[in-house]
Amino acid sequence: MNNTKSVKLDKSSKSPEMRSGYAAKRRMTNIIVYIILTVMVLIWIFPIVWLVLQSFNTVDRVSSHLFPQGFTLDHYKTLFTDERVPYAKWITNTFLVAVLSCVISTLFILMVSYTLSRLRFKSRRKLLNLGLILGMFPGFMSMAATYSIMELFHLEGQLFALVIVYSAGAGLGYQVAKGFFDTIPRSLDEAARIDGATSNRIFWVIILPLSKPIIVYTALTTFLGPWADYIFVSYFMKTNTDNFTVAVGLYNLLTPANINSYFTTFCAGAVLIAIPITILFIVMQRFYVGGVTGGAVKG
Repeated sequence: MNNTKSVKLDKSSKSPEMRSGYAAKRRMTNIIVYIILTVMVLIWIFPIVWLVLQSFNTVDRVSSHLFPQGFTLDHYKTLFTDERVPYAKWITNTFLVAVLSCVISTLFILMVSYTLSRLRFKSRRKLLNLGLILGMFPGFMSMAATYSIMELFHLEGQLFALVIVYSAGAGLGYQVAKGFFDTIPRSLDEAARIDGATSNRIFWVIILPLSKPIIVYTALTTFLGPWADYIFVSYFMKTNTDNFTVAVGLYNLLTPANINSYFTTFCAGAVLIAIPITILFIVMQRFYVGGVTGGAVKG
C-alpha cells in the first residue's frame, strides 16, 4: 500500500513544466519520424511517377525532364498496333505461365505445409531443416542444370518448361503456410478422425475452408513471381521470340537499336503490366495480411 501511494505521489508531483517538456519532446520526435518517412516515400514513389508521366510523352527517346513535353496516347496504341511490338502476345504468354504456375505451386505448397504441420514421421525435422537451407540459395544458381534437363526432354524454349521450373521447387516455400496451419486447433482433426475421416478428406474438406488468408497469400506470391520474372525467361527462351513474356519483350525495347524509338512505348507497357497486379493486391490486401500474420505466429 505504501509503495502504491508513493508511486501515485511521484506521478502527481510532476510539475506542469515537466509534463509539457515531455510532450514537446515526444511531439518533436514524431515530427522527425514523419519527415524521414515522407522523404522515403517520395524517393520510393518518384521513379513510378516519372515512368507513368513518360508513357504519355510525345518524345520517343529518354528524357531527363520530370514532366513530359506533351501528352499523347500513341505509345499505348503502339503496343497493340505495331507488328514489331507484339504486346498482346507477350501478355498472353505471361498470363498463361503465371496462372498455371500459380495453381500448381499453390497446391504443392499447401499440401507440403499441411503434411509437415500435422503428420509426425521419421526424419521430419531433418526435412524441415533441409528445406530451409535449400530455400536460402537463389534459384538462378540452378539455371544451367535446369536448362540441360529441359533439353533432355526437348522442352527448351517452350512455355511449359517455365511452368515446370516455377512449380517444381514450390514446395520449399512451406514456411509461412506451415506456420498458419500450426495455428488451426488439432482438435478439429481429432474430431474428424473419430467420425472416420482420412487425412486427405480432413485437408480438403475441413482445413482448406478455414485457410482462406493463407491460400490467397500463397496464390498471390506464386503468381507474382512468374508474372514479373525476367532471368529464367530470357535464359530459356533465348531467340524464341514467339514465347517471350512481357518482361523479356519490354527489355528488348531498351536495346541500343530501339531505345531512342521505343523508350516511351516501354514506359507505356510497364504501366499496363503493373495495373492488374496492383488491383489484385488492393482487392486481396486483407487476406494477404491475414496470411502473413497468421503464418508468423508459429514456426
